[in-house]
Amino acid sequence: MTNAPALSSIISPEYLSNLVINRYNLPQETTCSILKIGINHSYLVSTPTNKFVLRVYYLNWKTEVEINEELRLLNYLKNNNILVSYAILDSKNTYVQKINASEGERFAVLFSFAEGEAIRVPTQELCFKLGESMAKMHLLTTDKTLNRKNYHAETLVNWAYQAAKNHFKESTKEITYFERAAAIITSEFKKAKTSNLRHGIVHLDLWYENMRIKNETEITYFDFDNCGNGWLFLDLSYSLMVLFRNEPKKEDFILKRDSFYKGYGSITPISEEEKRLIPYGGLAIWLHYNGIHVDRFNDFSNQFLSEEFFKYWIHTVNQWMTFNKITI
Repeated sequence: MTNAPALSSIISPEYLSNLVINRYNLPQETTCSILKIGINHSYLVSTPTNKFVLRVYYLNWKTEVEINEELRLLNYLKNNNILVSYAILDSKNTYVQKINASEGERFAVLFSFAEGEAIRVPTQELCFKLGESMAKMHLLTTDKTLNRKNYHAETLVNWAYQAAKNHFKESTKEITYFERAAAIITSEFKKAKTSNLRHGIVHLDLWYENMRIKNETEITYFDFDNCGNGWLFLDLSYSLMVLFRNEPKKEDFILKRDSFYKGYGSITPISEEEKRLIPYGGLAIWLHYNGIHVDRFNDFSNQFLSEEFFKYWIHTVNQWMTFNKITI
C-alpha cells in the first residue's frame, strides 16, 4: 500500500527525543514536547539539568545555506556578548540535522533556551533597555552581510501585494490600500537619502514574542529565521509599530518610543532620515508578513487567514500610519 503524500507533518516528540539523545549525547531521561506549531515547529527539549529548543524547519522553507548563515550570525553575536539563543553542536560537530519526514527531507537545529518572560507591554525603563540592546546588536551588524535575502521595497512589500491580490480574488478597499501602500513605500525608499541610512544585517522580526527578558535588564533575542540584509531602521520600525499596537494609551506610547530612542542613541545615533522612514518601514514589514500568511496558507495560516483577518491586518497598520500623520 502506497502512503499518501503530505504537505506538512508534525514529527513525533518521542522520535525527536530519541534523535537528540543519540546525536547530542544527552541523558536518557531527556524529554521532548511541542512548544509551538507555526512557521516552523518548535519543541522543548528538557534534560534533568538543562533546557533547549529544537526548531524543525518546514519543508523547503529555508535552504541549508540560509540556515547556516543564520547560525553564523548567531555565533558572531554570541561571541561579541549579545544575548541570543544560539545553536548547539552535536557529537559530530554539526549544527543542522536532517530528518526524513513523510513529505521529504526537513532540517532541524537545537538552540539554547532563552530564559525570562515575554513582556507584551514594557515599561519606559525597559524600552530604554530594548533600545540600548538593539543598538549594541546593530553596531555589530552594520556594513555586514549574509548570504540571505536582501530586503527592499520589492522583496518586502511588492511581492506581498501580488500574493494578497491573487489570494483575495475580489477587489476590496483593503487590496486597494495595499496597492497604494506598495507604491508609496517604493517611492519613499527610492528617494531616501541613503548616505544617512545605515545598512547591514537585520533581524526583521524583533517583537516581544521573539525576545525573553530576565530581571528587567537581560534581553535575549531569538528566532532569526527572517534575518537578511537591509537598512537597519527596519528593525526599529517593526519593534516600534508592535509597541504602538500593544500600548492602549497612545500618549504612553510616545513616552516609551522616546525612551527607546534615548536608549538606542546612548549607544549609536539614529539619523533624522532613519526616523522619517520608520513609519514606512513598519508599514512595509507588516504587509510583508501578510504576504507570508498567503504564501504559507496551506500549512500555517489557514486557521486564521480570512477576509475578516485581512481587514483587521490593514486596519491595524493604517492606525499606525494615521498616528504618524501619513495618509495612504
